[in-house]
Amino acid sequence: MERFFIYLSYNGAAYCGWQKQPNGISVQQKIEEGLEIFLRKPVAITGAGRTDAGVHARIMLAHFDWYGDDFDAEFLSEKLNRFLPQDISIQKIIRVSSEAHARFDAISRTYQYFISFEKDPFAYRFHYRLKPPLDFELMNEAASVLGEYTDFTSFSKSHTDVKTNNCRIAQAKWTQSGKVWIFTITADRFLRNMVRSIVGTLLEVGRGKLSIEGFRQIIELKDRTKAGMSVPGNALFLTDIKYPE
Repeated sequence: MERFFIYLSYNGAAYCGWQKQPNGISVQQKIEEGLEIFLRKPVAITGAGRTDAGVHARIMLAHFDWYGDDFDAEFLSEKLNRFLPQDISIQKIIRVSSEAHARFDAISRTYQYFISFEKDPFAYRFHYRLKPPLDFELMNEAASVLGEYTDFTSFSKSHTDVKTNNCRIAQAKWTQSGKVWIFTITADRFLRNMVRSIVGTLLEVGRGKLSIEGFRQIIELKDRTKAGMSVPGNALFLTDIKYPE
């Protein structure tokens, strides 16, 4: 058996998310269809994470196992890119050790969420447009609180199949780039809907509707109904995945 890592990126607007679903087309499904065509047998892939419907990935990794004859990984990457739609791109396919795991070996993931206040015909598909003002200094003060906690049940979609809602957040901060505000968050793992619900709750802080202490209480209550709304997925990007050297 040989194991391969696939490096890819995608625009998630047309998909129900990364993971295969019975009621929609997923990124995982499209790649598996391509692999089956070119390798001439069904091939299951395992992703480094699960992005929600409509969420994008500047970088995603997945692995698959191969039990057949040797093949040219670079040529397979080229053929996949010709087969896949324009919104999915394969950067490279490389052979790795049989123990390497795209999901379990990842030590951190980074997401970014983009907010703008102006109408932009070239960016509206990837930004969440809001009305000003927002107190980003206060939002950053609230975001810094996240690093003090590990249980983020309050920001998780209910009834998921995970064994724990614990995550270790290494950074969470708002920064400005031109006229766009970007929320960057890095953690060892993320729960379903976690980033979008954190952003939605931080917006309540920025609007003056929620205090820093109130933000803390939401985390400590471990109750999703107490947190803010989930912001739209079109402005959320998976931007980095780190592995041990």
